[in-house]
Amino acid sequence: MSIDATREPVIQAIDLEHTYDNGFQALRGIDLTIYKGDYVGLIGQNGSGKTTMIKHFNGLLRPTKGKILINGADATTLTVGKIAKQVGFVFQNPDHQIFCPSVREELAFGPKNCGMSPGEMKDAVEDALESFRITEFAEHPPAILGFGLRRKVSLAAVYSCRPTVFIMDEPTVGLDHRSARELLDIIGELNGNGDTIILITHDMRVICENTKRGIVLRNGKLILDGTTREVMSNIEVLRQTQIRPPQVIELSKELSAPDVAEFPLNVDEFINEFIKTKKAM
Repeated sequence: MSIDATREPVIQAIDLEHTYDNGFQALRGIDLTIYKGDYVGLIGQNGSGKTTMIKHFNGLLRPTKGKILINGADATTLTVGKIAKQVGFVFQNPDHQIFCPSVREELAFGPKNCGMSPGEMKDAVEDALESFRITEFAEHPPAILGFGLRRKVSLAAVYSCRPTVFIMDEPTVGLDHRSARELLDIIGELNGNGDTIILITHDMRVICENTKRGIVLRNGKLILDGTTREVMSNIEVLRQTQIRPPQVIELSKELSAPDVAEFPLNVDEFINEFIKTKKAM
């Protein structure tokens, strides 16, 4: 995907390389721009470089070569705390993130350490409780809540710091369908309000049903970057990375004419396309 001069960049990787102390090169010349309002699915097998790249986005790693810009500022000039005010990271396991005696205190911890005034902190916490539908659990210890609620608390705790970029690592893992759908709806609302979402997941159905843009890494290199539909239509390239798109896309490829440019990403689109084709016959 080429640079779009009409949109506002929030994260830019410029010739980004990273080599660990043991000599392993995890990133190999990544050039990438994430824009304000993007909803990105970051795809790649274990060892592809996803985690290493994300740790550059939130300041936990520094480039061996190249540069990371956060809202135009060189990340190496920013503290991890300053980056956290702009780029929030939600862990895969909420229990690695939450630790306070009550949900309300958990949501207040970040704003307090980000330097918010008491009034700002109170507003931020109330907003997070309401936005994530957890107001009734405000005084509960997070540890006694179910996994799905703890997942919400971990996301709400990041949200309360008011970043504009959210990086989420496998947010639906361990959730039943209803809980996953509710969480994804909330994430969609964040994106609808202008926040930037970077979703890391191995669940291609989640990618196809929710994200707008796909980025694929393999062996530390960026090999695909485009709309989710464009990326998922590259079935052969995805297979080389041991990634298999949802079966509905493969079926669409088999049934569609060779010159079809767009393929259904999910079952609903597939059915609508089938009905439209039948009516045209």
